[in-house]
Amino acid sequence: MRLFQRSAPVLAALVLLFAVPYDAASHPAPTAPHARVADGGDDRRTEPFGADCRVTVSGSDVTAYCHNPYLATDAVSLHVECDRWWDIDSDGGLVPAEAAETVRLTGRCWKEVRSAWISHAKVDD
Repeated sequence: MRLFQRSAPVLAALVLLFAVPYDAASHPAPTAPHARVADGGDDRRTEPFGADCRVTVSGSDVTAYCHNPYLATDAVSLHVECDRWWDIDSDGGLVPAEAAETVRLTGRCWKEVRSAWISHAKVDD
């Protein structure tokens, strides 16, 4: 019985070592190259989209600057989650950031800010 207790870890290591074949463990599975397939004959390319936003928190105040370098209008909205349970979280309205435009969004809590983020929505022209 004592011999089995001493050799059990060695036996377990050997089983784990040989349980997975060497080829499967050391080489990734080969994949097929990506094919270029058109969507139903539509040859339009997707245009880049989305304003680049920078959010800063200073005490209980939140300020975000969003710059849209693309042609499509991006409707941005500031969301503020407050730390205290009694403090009301806020979701700002949609503010359109047109091409080459920078917009400023502000929000606040009564006390500490837990998190703040920006959501984006594409505006159909």
